[in-house]
Amino acid sequence: MMHMLVVIAAGLGVVALILRLFSLQIRKYAAGEVCGSTARLDGKVALITGANSGIGKETALDLASRGARVILACRDVEKGEEAATEIRTRVGGAKVEVRELDLADTCSIRAFAQRFLREVDHLHILINNAGIMMCPYMKTADGFEMHIGVNHLGHFLLTYLLIGLLKRSAPSRIVVVSSLAHHFGWIRFHDLHSQGSYNSGLAYCQSKLANVLFTRELAHRLHGTNVTVNSVHPGTVRSELVRHSTAMSLLFAIFSMFLKTPKEGAQTSAYCAVAEELQSISGKHFSDCAPAFVAPQGRNEETARKLWDVSCELLGIEWD
Repeated sequence: MMHMLVVIAAGLGVVALILRLFSLQIRKYAAGEVCGSTARLDGKVALITGANSGIGKETALDLASRGARVILACRDVEKGEEAATEIRTRVGGAKVEVRELDLADTCSIRAFAQRFLREVDHLHILINNAGIMMCPYMKTADGFEMHIGVNHLGHFLLTYLLIGLLKRSAPSRIVVVSSLAHHFGWIRFHDLHSQGSYNSGLAYCQSKLANVLFTRELAHRLHGTNVTVNSVHPGTVRSELVRHSTAMSLLFAIFSMFLKTPKEGAQTSAYCAVAEELQSISGKHFSDCAPAFVAPQGRNEETARKLWDVSCELLGIEWD
């Protein structure tokens, strides 16, 4: 027994030494690619959901530094104002404002859009960034399971309500923040809201697959409008997203060296929002500022169309 403990301790020591010796190389690899575009966004308007922290805040900082008017759509307005103040401090003359938006409540989404359309004349960039991950079983104000309700249906409705303004502001872009987790997701049409059984990880994966399918179907429907839409995998990022999972929080703490910072995680969102070479690219998936592989279930056109129809039915809208 003592011999085994010595061997384990020695092995852990070797691993720790290797990690220390190669820490710079590991961090460089984990950081991923950087958005190299120098495009300016003067006179452009960008809307980012969930921009009070994490990659949303860093994406807002990036776009504001390019001269865009950036609107932070946040459930927690107080935290949103703190983020806006930080951005203004870091970027002289930054045009940043905060508006309340709760993606778990369709009444809040409709009220947000109504005010937005009344007060904002153009929208050139919409980044559907907000998300929830591995939370206990909860329902939105409208009775949707929280993952599919916030991550997919909330953004689906928001995009529907703003699509006319995006078309009138063209060329414009929509960026949908998905995840590598879509590879492990399946759309459970027979139990979309996990009422029969619930697994927080699988519910999250289903919602991220829904993001990819929504992107592909929306791109098809927007063909010829000069409005593009692409989805992104930001990477595995140190953020508040894992706050609902003790196990994930512990793993993230142990393997923090292998995780991206929020700034690093925001690079692909910024890339899809500003890169000149993507002006006419739509319906694609990106990671590390480059095209990324989509799981077979994320490329199924029949599933994408069915999810679109089901989403419209659940939200009580008609979107042809």
